[in-house]
Amino acid sequence: MLKHKILGLDVGSKTVGIAVSDLMGWTAQGLDTLHINEDKNELGIDRLVNIIEKEKVGTVVIGLPKNMNNSIGFRGEASLQYKEQLQEALPSVEIIMWDERLSTMAAERSLLEADVSRQKRKKVIDKMAAVFILQGYLDSIQ
Repeated sequence: MLKHKILGLDVGSKTVGIAVSDLMGWTAQGLDTLHINEDKNELGIDRLVNIIEKEKVGTVVIGLPKNMNNSIGFRGEASLQYKEQLQEALPSVEIIMWDERLSTMAAERSLLEADVSRQKRKKVIDKMAAVFILQGYLDSIQ
């Protein structure tokens, strides 16, 4: 059993999807979607710190979108910068970057298979992508 929960983040330019593990570290559940503005450097770090403290999170897993050739492009660089800002705000929390190349596509596919309307998909896709990122990480440490 884990001593703390693990948080999964899907960082975009306008939203951050958030998922949290159970205390056993077996399953990831969608928690929230933060609305941010990357262009104005409004990254929601304070709100994230509050969530991390409230949920007693000890590890944060951030999706690292790599290109299919394994290189890191613009979105990947943005995720790495997000990690640095979060690490400055929470030096005692372990932050892990996790290859998330297919998480958003997998989330979209599962929502389509569940016949979720386009409007509803738009609202939950980031949170679902965070669930896929976190679940992939949890499965790797079992």
